[in-house]
Amino acid sequence: MAYWVVKAVLTPVLVVCYRVRCRGRRHVPRRGGVILASNHQSFIDSLFVPLCVPRRVTYLAKAEYFDSPKTAWFFRAVGQIPIRRGGGSTSERALQTAREVLDAGGVLGIYPEGTRSPDGRLYRGHTGVARIALACGVPVVPVACIGTADVQPIGAMRPRLFRRVTVRFGPPLRWPALEGAEADRATLRQVTDEIMDAIAHLSGQERARGYAEKERQRGERGPAAALPARPQVTAAAVRPGAG
Repeated sequence: MAYWVVKAVLTPVLVVCYRVRCRGRRHVPRRGGVILASNHQSFIDSLFVPLCVPRRVTYLAKAEYFDSPKTAWFFRAVGQIPIRRGGGSTSERALQTAREVLDAGGVLGIYPEGTRSPDGRLYRGHTGVARIALACGVPVVPVACIGTADVQPIGAMRPRLFRRVTVRFGPPLRWPALEGAEADRATLRQVTDEIMDAIAHLSGQERARGYAEKERQRGERGPAAALPARPQVTAAAVRPGAG
């Protein structure tokens, strides 16, 4: 209930203040489990993507957001799920939580980069998105948020008003022949790279070879090497329902 109340309040504000344009929204299936895999430029990406989707979007949010009273109330109000980053049992709990959302026919939002891009480039995706997609047998819709970094750059406490934001959705991707192969590392990397290629095609971002969090830790030691975008995505497209 709180999710729809917050969305109803924020939607007119965001539309007026940021002239939001949604492109390809028809690619989001009207029903059934689906993953929205987006680039991550700003904290407020999690506001603009749900704004463009008529269905409820549940994010696996960093647990650190729930540690601060400044953000915890908001994430709890809209039903987001805290996930501690790390491997082992933490990853298993994240997968199980995602399974529950998707098995119930829900929409799961994921940022494959793991954290916000420190410099506007698109960084290497973590394989968790592929693992969940193959384990649950659901399509992945690539998403690109454009302009959100200008609205609220990393470190900015308040968003800037009257900027233009565009959210683009690509055709759903699915790998029916690979479902059940979520334990194979090579397969997970292949699928993840295809998802990132689709996101790059939508966003037009320059690619980086490394992971975003490692680049942020690197700091002043120099930028990650650029990675040219692949010419095409090889995953099979699922014909979307009307939406």
